[in-house]
This record gives sequence, structure tokens and C-alpha cells, in this order.
Amino acid sequence: MMKALKAKGGFTLAELLVGCSLFGILAAIAVPRFVASQPNFRLNGAAREVFAQLMRVRGLAVEQNNNYVVSLSNNHTLSILDDDNNNGTSDAGESTTTVDIQLSYPDVTVTKAAGNPDPTFLPRGTTQGNTTLTVTNSAGSRTISVNITGVVKIN
Repeated sequence: MMKALKAKGGFTLAELLVGCSLFGILAAIAVPRFVASQPNFRLNGAAREVFAQLMRVRGLAVEQNNNYVVSLSNNHTLSILDDDNNNGTSDAGESTTTVDIQLSYPDVTVTKAAGNPDPTFLPRGTTQGNTTLTVTNSAGSRTISVNITGVVKIN
């Protein structure tokens, strides 16, 4: 004698339709909010990238015991000069590195406040003056300050 096998697992068609409907409603609510928050994520990421580059340059100035000058070659590219002879200009044999912020954060621009010097990090980790950089996109702006003691902060 054989017993009839009865399926005990699985979902009915109605249960699957209800589950898919709920998932679709949740996605319709979440996706626009996620897309709307992307510019703010890019702004914060770009500000942290500029901050990290400035801190890296400060460390290199101390480590290599010479000046490093950070300048803006355009509104999205940092130029970092390893100023071996400490004269503030690019000479033969001195290396310049460029960091394009828009490669990772395409809608972000970086500007330096009018009248501020380019951040020049000295061998003791200090700078030659206070500088404010502003990182901007459609979500707003973040300022990065470099003070004369070499402290870099995102405000």
C-alpha cells in the first residue's frame, strides 16, 4: 500500500503576487529618494578627497623635509608641487602631481577664496598662511580650511 504524497512547501500564486506588489511599491518609494541623495554623497566624497590630499601633502612635506605647494590649475584639478629647492615655483627636476576630482565626482568644482594663498606646506607641517577651499555641486557646498599651523578641517 502506497501513501499519497502531498506537497507541503511553496507559495500559492496569490501569495507571490502580493509579495511582488509589496516589493514594487517599496522600490517605487525608495529609488527616487536614493537618486535624490546622490549629489550630496558626491559632495561629501569630494570634500573628503580634497581633505585627504591636503593631509597627504602635509605628511610628505614633513617626511621629505621640503615645501609642497598645492594649487588649483582649474576648477576641479589640484596640482601638487614637490618644491625641492623651496622657492615656490616649479623648476627642472621637481615633480608635479595632478589630482582631478571630477574623475570620481563628475559634478563637483573646487575654488579657492579670493586673496587666499595657495596652501604651501612647510617641513614642520605648517603653512605660509590661512586658505579656504570651497567644494561645490548642486547639493550645496563644503568648505575646507587650512590654517597657518597646518591644521586642515572640513567645515
